[in-house]
Amino acid sequence: MEYNLTTLTPVLPEIFLLAATCLILVIDLFLSERTRLLTYGLSLAALIGAVALTQYAAGPGRQVILDGSFVRDPMADVLKTGLLLVTLFAFVYAKDYLRALGILRGEYFVLGLFAVLGMMVMISANSFLTVYLGLELLALCLYALVAFHRDSNNGAEAAMKYFVLGALASGMLLYGISMIYGATGQLSFPEVAKVITGGTADQTVLVFGLVFIVIGISFKFGAVPFHMWVPDVYHGAPTAVTLFLGSAPKIAAFALAIRLLVDGLGGLIVQWQDMLIIMSVLSMALGNVIAIAQTNLKRMLAYSTISHVGFIFLGLLAGTDKGYSAAMFYAIVYALTAAGGFGVVTMLSRNGVDAENIHDLKGLNDRSPWLAFMMMLILFSMAGVPPTVGFFAKLFVLDAVISIDMVWLAGVAVFFSIIGAFYYIRAVKVMYFDKPIDARPLVSSADTRVMMSVNGLAMLGFGMFPAGLLAACRAAFGA
Repeated sequence: MEYNLTTLTPVLPEIFLLAATCLILVIDLFLSERTRLLTYGLSLAALIGAVALTQYAAGPGRQVILDGSFVRDPMADVLKTGLLLVTLFAFVYAKDYLRALGILRGEYFVLGLFAVLGMMVMISANSFLTVYLGLELLALCLYALVAFHRDSNNGAEAAMKYFVLGALASGMLLYGISMIYGATGQLSFPEVAKVITGGTADQTVLVFGLVFIVIGISFKFGAVPFHMWVPDVYHGAPTAVTLFLGSAPKIAAFALAIRLLVDGLGGLIVQWQDMLIIMSVLSMALGNVIAIAQTNLKRMLAYSTISHVGFIFLGLLAGTDKGYSAAMFYAIVYALTAAGGFGVVTMLSRNGVDAENIHDLKGLNDRSPWLAFMMMLILFSMAGVPPTVGFFAKLFVLDAVISIDMVWLAGVAVFFSIIGAFYYIRAVKVMYFDKPIDARPLVSSADTRVMMSVNGLAMLGFGMFPAGLLAACRAAFGA
């Protein structure tokens, strides 16, 4: 096939981001500590440029290029745009924190951009080979980022745990892929789906491979019982890294699940639906119950993440276009919410000391009424309190589950959501009704304040007008 600019239009965002990241890496070598903010500015410009090119390449149809290994479709367009914008928030929040800690180095932004590139490849993967390449690029960048603060023993320990468990999960995923390839003789998702539908492949080998693939997906999400790395890594990593790790990769994990389970292994829906039901209930139960006992803010948000993954799985296991679009809506909303939540934690950290405990939120309303209000909107969205967008995210997922006559499962989800509301409301109570431990006013840069305002008010805006984002998600699946 002859490659020209028209042929490569669907992959322009990835090409641009790769070129920009390599250029930033070289430029950063020649910068001093005083001019390090140039790397930050160029990184934001690279993300904005990638968003523009994603919109330029977007379209209603489905384009498959690079010998069937790369696909651009409406789902990829929406997820990539969401991913790039969430990363933009993460970078802005991280800058002041890294500077206060004395680790404002170009490597954070370069590794972050390479991780985003890996996630974009995952989102547009149309074969097992492509999805694994994107996944490994993401994983290697995240391992390095978790250990980014060289002087932190907690960071080094968290990175080692993440690396060992991540390597194990990647190995299991690869083993599952090899089983599917052995049974079907194909790597491309449409071809794999065709062989499975044809009924010529060995069913036992397919299900065996499916189990390992679901394990790999569950690890990337942090679903129970493959959640053991989430609290330790979120706690041990610098908050700026936890901020990135806890938000953007959730969008990529959703894409990974759709590409593998729906596009490739849709013919085995009965088998993977049962697995997701079990993991969904366990994630919601364990995540919400254990979060109540946490006094560490980052660990509380980590267990909160596990419970939200249970909700995303609810949409996926519905096995319908309505369910997939609801799960997609939930994943994007949660990524934005998590970015805001951890963003507030970075803003509370001062003089190189992390604000890690819930009592660090005490009297936040007295110190900064604006920041307390933004945090309240974010926490209410996580809890699913109307009129924030988190309420509608949960509602759409529950509607999809009820539509396939699994009312009992929706009831379980509502029950654990009510339990989960306790620890979010406790944090709001601490901000508004307790006296501050540190009465000093909070100081932050203008760009951080602007982005936090946009982030917090988006919880309210999308909650009052959810139709636009929901329509984009539904259009991605033709729902």
